[in-house]
Amino acid sequence: MSANNAATPMELDVRIYPYRGEGPTVATASVTLNNCFAIRDVRIMESKNGLFVSMPSRKVQGEYRDVCFPCTKEFKQQFDRQVLDAYTQTQAQNMQKTQENNGPAMTM
Repeated sequence: MSANNAATPMELDVRIYPYRGEGPTVATASVTLNNCFAIRDVRIMESKNGLFVSMPSRKVQGEYRDVCFPCTKEFKQQFDRQVLDAYTQTQAQNMQKTQENNGPAMTM
């Protein structure tokens, strides 16, 4: 039995979780694909070139290998963009909440 090769629209539901540990990881994410497949422990990481998405991985014979991954360049770009957009949106919401809780700035 072979799978249908027709491209189907992929709906991604991304949940961002703050990361409080050390190192380049700034947050983790859970991503649900078309409400039927979930990927946990997707990491949003900071490098000298900016933020990037790292898929869950495990160490095999001394090197890390992704446990799951997008199979096409186009879907990898879509996946990364949506995860990073969700992270950026979460950061903006957290900043807004912080400003609301602190009240208006006083000037003298």
